[in-house]
Amino acid sequence: MVRVPLTAEEIERGRLLGGLLRTARGERSMVDVAAEADISVETLRKIETGRIATPAFFTVSALAQALGLSLDRIAAVLTEPPARRDVAS
Repeated sequence: MVRVPLTAEEIERGRLLGGLLRTARGERSMVDVAAEADISVETLRKIETGRIATPAFFTVSALAQALGLSLDRIAAVLTEPPARRDVAS
């Protein structure tokens, strides 16, 4: 099976998601957050660095819960026009 290459928009959205999660994680360790979300540290690392640009919904949902983020907030950040994006708020 051949994987379709990601679009520039998907890559950018993955980068934004990674930044949002990294900001929300703050001083917490990757090990702590990954354990709470029941994912591997390597998966979290790849998502935060944008290497997994389109993680599974349930992975994002678990991370959102572990980090105290709403899925609505994540969706808003990832769909806002570039000039209005504020990952930290």
